Amino acid sequence: MIAYLVIREGSKWTDVFRLIPGRTVTVGRAPTNQIVIKDERCSRHHAEIFLTQGNWTLRDLDSRNGTVLGDDSVKGDISLEPGDVIRIAHAQLAFVDDLSAAFPDSNSIIKQKVDPEVVLDDETVLGASDESSVLSGFEPTTITHRKGQTKFLEPSDEEEANTSRLGHAAAKLCRFSFELANQVDIPSVANLTLTGLLESTRVDAGAVLLLPRDFDGVAEGEDLEVIASHAESEPNYHRISNFLATTVLRECEALLARNVEDDSMLSVKDSKGELHATSIICAPIRQGKRVDGLIHLYSTSSTRVPDPDDLEFTLAVADNVALALKNLNRQQELAENLTLTQDEIVQLRERLGAESEIVGSSQAMQKVHQEITRAAPSRATVLIRGESGVGKELVARAVHFASPRKKGPFVCLNCAALSETLLESELFGHERGAFTGATDRKIGKFEAADQGTLMLDEIGEMSPNIQAKFLRVLEGHPYERVGGSEAIKIDARVIAATNRDLEKDVSVGSFRRDLYFRLHVLEIRVPPLRKRTSDVIELANHFLHRFNVETGRRIRGFTTEGLDRLQHYRWPGNVRELKNVVERAVVLARADEIDVSDLMLSNLATAGDTADLTTSISGYEPATLDEIERRHILATLHNTGWNKSRTAKILGIERSTLDRKIRRYELDSDIPRRGHSA
Repeated sequence: MIAYLVIREGSKWTDVFRLIPGRTVTVGRAPTNQIVIKDERCSRHHAEIFLTQGNWTLRDLDSRNGTVLGDDSVKGDISLEPGDVIRIAHAQLAFVDDLSAAFPDSNSIIKQKVDPEVVLDDETVLGASDESSVLSGFEPTTITHRKGQTKFLEPSDEEEANTSRLGHAAAKLCRFSFELANQVDIPSVANLTLTGLLESTRVDAGAVLLLPRDFDGVAEGEDLEVIASHAESEPNYHRISNFLATTVLRECEALLARNVEDDSMLSVKDSKGELHATSIICAPIRQGKRVDGLIHLYSTSSTRVPDPDDLEFTLAVADNVALALKNLNRQQELAENLTLTQDEIVQLRERLGAESEIVGSSQAMQKVHQEITRAAPSRATVLIRGESGVGKELVARAVHFASPRKKGPFVCLNCAALSETLLESELFGHERGAFTGATDRKIGKFEAADQGTLMLDEIGEMSPNIQAKFLRVLEGHPYERVGGSEAIKIDARVIAATNRDLEKDVSVGSFRRDLYFRLHVLEIRVPPLRKRTSDVIELANHFLHRFNVETGRRIRGFTTEGLDRLQHYRWPGNVRELKNVVERAVVLARADEIDVSDLMLSNLATAGDTADLTTSISGYEPATLDEIERRHILATLHNTGWNKSRTAKILGIERSTLDRKIRRYELDSDIPRRGHSA
């Protein structure tokens, strides 16, 4: 059921594509198709060819300009017959089941060039002096032909007497080359090679022998490994003699030997010394000047004697095998290098503590993922907002690695961790001698992030002076290093992150209004963990697996009570707190499951709880801490009817401390006239 598509574009036949049962072949303009036709009249996915019920079938994929078979447009599925011509745009695809039918003029156009200095015809016999240089004086000679290059792969200017056989061999070689290119491993290449050679030459046994991939040194016959072997008339293949194999490896030439029964150095013998060959063909598998192996063929019958054309064909096949092995080795090397690179990336990410993905499948996190997807392709500045510990840096990394800048650097800087002077030096760099301790020139974070992404965490902590210089760089202007005069211009995308209320900071004047609007282009809000409780268990299991691997523990999971405690806790420290709680539990747990007693949880209120309390009491208004304390003490006194003992107990302070605060805030004037209880 194997067939072929011979492809013609314009006036030239350009390619031959083999149709294999079980594989659907698609034709179209898109590069993902097996057959690509670069013509605007061809749809991206134009047509497909597949085997069904024993017939190769053509189907048009609702293409814009249609598919033509012969003179008729294709509607639905149409079975193909040998000789059918499919027309798509300017291309023609001839369907044949015999490849030689695709080259009807091969007998008249195929020429082969013969080099009389290299090829010896049947009437020419080597002299004794020639024998001595090859076989060290053994006689009578049995090597009748030698070849350095095959005429099947070279253009020919002379007519051959037997052009019909030559054309047939060329068609076979063409078909064999395409089949060879589809093999996925070295044993498949070797077995296909033997099958093709035993069918096309006058031999009945043979093998493909290769040197080990990492072989280094001068090769001998005994270094060869048999990759594939086959014998038609005998139960076992008999290995080539070491002398003959070494000769081919060193001289890098193919040879045909006849009457080898009379030459003990060339004959193929078994362990009992019995002869098993009358003629031998041996061809090197070579890549440039290096020989990687050889093809060994022999005949065991005097009625099947290979001729020079068999030698030519074997050498042509050997050169094709060498090319196939080269491509397979290159693919293997690329795969090994890719695996090594991926391992290195994983190790580096583990060392840096960077997670490869954001954990969480809640609706809130799905919204974050969508916002990351929309923001990543843009060059615009991104502002990430959320409480401390929610994973703002992880979101910034996700934006970077999903953007066109993913091959560039990702540089992160915490603005709250440095003083104004150090922050300026870290951002913009400094020259040698710019200040005390500046012993060398330092590249700033902006320069380090050129062609990549710069993430500035806690952007709200930046001083007004640094904000002004930072704004100028954001607007695309060049800047200078501290203590320098050289103008530096960089191309870095800025991602800012904060847990502060920037709008409030702008209103009170602690954050520049123009910088706020420059940063507030794209905004991603990361919800606190208490607002996505469905992610708590998923995150806990993620951290449990991670710390099991790091510590070597085998904690199986959490108890039911432990999971319930995790889900109902408010998590004021968000994901960072959950990570630390699980790490401590894995290290200190005494059982193989983590229980409530293993979870160290705090009594801190969350930022959201504080905000809700303030709003529920009186709504928000600017006030000092002293004023808030005065109001709270007065409200508590009124609630207890000015019972100072009860008030002190509610406030959690001593009675004497309450008296001092009453005098400090002059609350005596607010005592009701009816008196108060002591």
